[in-house]
Amino acid sequence: MMDAIFSFSSQGWQLSPISPFFCPLMPVFPLRSWFHHSPFSTRLVSMKAHLHWNGVHMRTLQTSIDPDSTALRAVTLPSVWSDDAAQALVQLAPAEGGPVRLASESARWVEMIDTTPHLPHSPQDAPPVGRGLSCLLLMQQMAPNAALWRNEPDGQPGFIIRLSGFVQDGIFATEHFAACLKLACDSLRRLDAARRPYRSGDLPLFDDPAPRGDSDGPAGIVLLTDLDACLAGLGLDYDSDEGRAIATAITRFTRLVAHAGTATPEKAFSCPQAPDLEQASIAISAATQSLSGLATIETGFSSPGPVDALLDVESCGLGPIFSLVNSQGGLRPSTLERLAHKGLSPEAALALTLDGQTPLQPAGAKAHALMHDAVLPFCDHLPALPEPETDDLKEKLGRGVRRPLPMRQGGFSQRTSIGGHRLFMRTGEFEDGSLASLSLTPPRESPMARGLMECFSQAVSIGLQFGVPLEVFVEQFAYSRFGACGTVEGDEMASYATSMLDYAFRALSEAYLGQRMPDAPAESGEKQHEAPMLPFGPEQDGPSSRPRNRKLRLVG
Repeated sequence: MMDAIFSFSSQGWQLSPISPFFCPLMPVFPLRSWFHHSPFSTRLVSMKAHLHWNGVHMRTLQTSIDPDSTALRAVTLPSVWSDDAAQALVQLAPAEGGPVRLASESARWVEMIDTTPHLPHSPQDAPPVGRGLSCLLLMQQMAPNAALWRNEPDGQPGFIIRLSGFVQDGIFATEHFAACLKLACDSLRRLDAARRPYRSGDLPLFDDPAPRGDSDGPAGIVLLTDLDACLAGLGLDYDSDEGRAIATAITRFTRLVAHAGTATPEKAFSCPQAPDLEQASIAISAATQSLSGLATIETGFSSPGPVDALLDVESCGLGPIFSLVNSQGGLRPSTLERLAHKGLSPEAALALTLDGQTPLQPAGAKAHALMHDAVLPFCDHLPALPEPETDDLKEKLGRGVRRPLPMRQGGFSQRTSIGGHRLFMRTGEFEDGSLASLSLTPPRESPMARGLMECFSQAVSIGLQFGVPLEVFVEQFAYSRFGACGTVEGDEMASYATSMLDYAFRALSEAYLGQRMPDAPAESGEKQHEAPMLPFGPEQDGPSSRPRNRKLRLVG
């Protein structure tokens, strides 16, 4: 098992060449000394958190949360960080204020953790952990979530870890990842122990705070992100059994470290695809058997947010990278990694693509669902899968062949009157006697009404000739209410129609479908009168039926 040796020289704090990582701020400790020493056992000079960034080359740019906004803020961040990270830093910073400096913004939560008391199992003379937290942020390997960054009292504090930052030359740095996890868990437990007395109703004036119970809830949460880019660095496809096995092993290892020493410890696991993670899980389980009383830390994968953009991830959480190119049109780092593991250069991949081959296939929604199901049993927090999208295919309607009309057509002609408005209806039939064409002509209506009715008849005829069932037209237009309506004269099939179309399609239903449809019922709320309103009927005999004076009187 690889040990990272941390030494001091004239150039400052350095890691030995056997370690794939170098950071002038953070040492890495041997895994076999897991709980016997602090992970940053080398004593560092105590200094304020904002001084951790001395010597880091910075740049300043103008940006805002809204790209279309004219209110820009000056953002100072490391020169190797992207512009998207600057925009994310503005989202995490207070809304009101002037320039945003990463050193000052991170100093708030770093100093807050540094000033909390050490955990009972940690040496009381252990050096501050702020330098390690600042180094992990500088390397964009770990950052606090929004609740911890902004010190939100009602939010759950936590850290987000970028998995791709622990891959170097196709190897996953298990020890460095374990040290990062333990640093995050210890920091969250220290914050929880310092804040817990103030969350209760009793003020801890003189009595010692009560020991932490299981009902107090988790002390924080550790979330993973950029899983697909991590698998790309290891030369694995997202949609593969080996890729899902490695993702499951990393998820189980994260939960094992977070639950070590708690009331619900995790057991060591076996993973032939990741022997380093398997050996590390066995070593940690053996080293923490006698440890107890620690607060639980939840684990899972992150949801999209500004912290993921601050870490410059290619895909949030466990989601796949759906595009092989970035927003500027260049190949993503994960794409270059996968091409390199396949022995292909970008030029060779382009040649294969022009030849009709697909050297790389982006993962889809099905692969996302399989990965989600693989890591689900070992996560406390997991973003919900997006809604399934329908296939992006153009819906092709089954265009039938237009049935030709016979040279001599059968059918019938009907002249009728609806509410005093005349209507001529003519039909044409195919050889089998089914309806082929329809013509409706209201002779005494306005030219616009006649034109609309004739165009409607032609549309129905075309639909019938292309195979639209007559039942569909009858169901749609029977009992339609508009225009001329009233008593039907000239056809015994109906005595009343709510419109000309109502009569026409009910007549077609009886003639061609053999289904006689009754007249439309009276509208709801329509008052029925027993006696006619006009004209008045003959006067009834009775005391009030005396003859009236029908003479005219001239009024001057």
